[in-house]
Amino acid sequence: MKARMSQAKEPLSTRIDVNVPTAARMYDYYLGGKNNYAVDREAAEELLKVVPSTQALALNNRRFLRRVVRVLAQEYGIRQFIDHGSGLPTQDNVHQVAQRVDEECRVVYVDNDPIVLAHGRALLEENENTTVIQADMRDTDGIFGHPDTLRLIDFDRPVAALFNSVLHCIPDSSDPAGLMKRVADRLAPGSLLVICQLVSEDPETRRAVTEFMDKSTGGKWGRVREPQEVHRFFEGLEILEPGLVEVSTWRPDSDIGPRQRTWEWQEYGGVGRKL
Repeated sequence: MKARMSQAKEPLSTRIDVNVPTAARMYDYYLGGKNNYAVDREAAEELLKVVPSTQALALNNRRFLRRVVRVLAQEYGIRQFIDHGSGLPTQDNVHQVAQRVDEECRVVYVDNDPIVLAHGRALLEENENTTVIQADMRDTDGIFGHPDTLRLIDFDRPVAALFNSVLHCIPDSSDPAGLMKRVADRLAPGSLLVICQLVSEDPETRRAVTEFMDKSTGGKWGRVREPQEVHRFFEGLEILEPGLVEVSTWRPDSDIGPRQRTWEWQEYGGVGRKL
């Protein structure tokens, strides 16, 4: 049985707009990927002028994702993952990291960007334990009730719900803290939420980046938040060691591993466990 590409209950657009940058394709560019367009590269380069550490931040965030998936599979026995706002396939995707620990690990990728779905189809075609569905990450009912999610995920067992570097894409009007609570409420005890987002202590950086990304993406953006705001996303959860941190310092592979060296902004978060 091959993995299947799927549509949400309300089909989202399948049209790829090459005239408007997306956060997923800009991120792909920073990681050295090729699934991006000139408009994404131009926006990414402009953002570097505002916050020069952005590419280093993206690379450290990807390393964090690989570490956290490996740790959850190896040390916590997690065998089911739902990756919200998964972005474009790159090296060491969630299913590849998890399935190196146990080939029976199951992964559901969720994204509403049609180019993500197109590339995901090719990557996952021969992997029966992995699928990608087209849905807005805020549509918890649609995601959890989707036939392909139900085919792969047993919600009576612990699940890792990943929200890696995506909550800054959700505006306050959509209540990201409420979304985290809805997701946690639907999961079995022992499940884990991986949450991190872009933050800055500097009001001018928060304002400049938020305005730039909101304008560049045609309003498909939330905001850069303050670190303490991220703590609300973990309410009701037991936060695993080392707590909520800049992600390059979350259980690093070594004392000399890559760290975020500039602090104009950072990826901040960690892992919370449902008791």
